Amino acid sequence: MTSPPQPLLAVLDYGIGNLRSAQKALERVGADARLTDDSGVVAGAAGVVLPGVGAFGPCMAALRATGLDRVAHRAATDGRPFLGICIGMQLLYDGSEEAPGVPGLGVLPGPVRRLPPKVKHPQMQWNPLDVVRPSPLVAGLPEPAWMYFVHSFAAEDTADAVATCDYGGPVVAAVERGPVWATQFHPEKSGANGLAVLANFVAACNGRV
Repeated sequence: MTSPPQPLLAVLDYGIGNLRSAQKALERVGADARLTDDSGVVAGAAGVVLPGVGAFGPCMAALRATGLDRVAHRAATDGRPFLGICIGMQLLYDGSEEAPGVPGLGVLPGPVRRLPPKVKHPQMQWNPLDVVRPSPLVAGLPEPAWMYFVHSFAAEDTADAVATCDYGGPVVAAVERGPVWATQFHPEKSGANGLAVLANFVAACNGRV
């Protein structure tokens, strides 16, 4: 019995942080994942991944400087599977309190807000997910599923949330809007549970979800 073909996944390379860790994790779960800033490669990919670490403003500036803001927006709105990770998730929203006046990609509605003042900033820890609705993004995860978070801001809008975590109250941890998936946690740093989320995304790119 032959194994299914490896889908080509474009991991957007806009020069920030350790993007290669996301690429390597996707390769571990069966994707032909390519770190690229080539719009042609992105256009031909079965799915697109937008990772991110650091701060909203510099990440958005780097995305625009490379021209990948337009590429990312097109990929996130043309019906293909799309995955945003950490700051990559936040960039999908209209903007962030972390960088007033800097517009995001506007794929998902609303702002990104600072975490509650009564908790330590950033949240830098393992935290279990609270699944709030069924989604292929979290399919097959154990209960509870612990994931690794590093962030001080999170999405305000809960309409697309499939999972939250408790950090001074419910915090949006993962969202799904059609083919657009995003996680506030780092699946590539979350052990077997994180790899399971990435495997679910690869399956979606292969048309098996």
